[in-house]
Amino acid sequence: MADTVDELVLDLLEWIGPTSRPYTEVMEAWRTSCPRLPVWEDANERGFLERGYEPGRGAVVVVSTCGRRYLDERRAQRPS
Repeated sequence: MADTVDELVLDLLEWIGPTSRPYTEVMEAWRTSCPRLPVWEDANERGFLERGYEPGRGAVVVVSTCGRRYLDERRAQRPS
């Protein structure tokens, strides 16, 4: 199951992308009540996400420096 969550965390980081996404959009797409797939919670616990505020947009979510490093490392490990 850990591999599944790891892959989904990677998907979340890629989905957010290099810029911010509105917090409400992220919650609608990624929050789950399934205790076996805690993607949002795991990404936060690992320090891969940061929440902030942007004037005119409100609450936003961005991939942290740690999350970008993880994303780059995992991309490098994927077979071509």
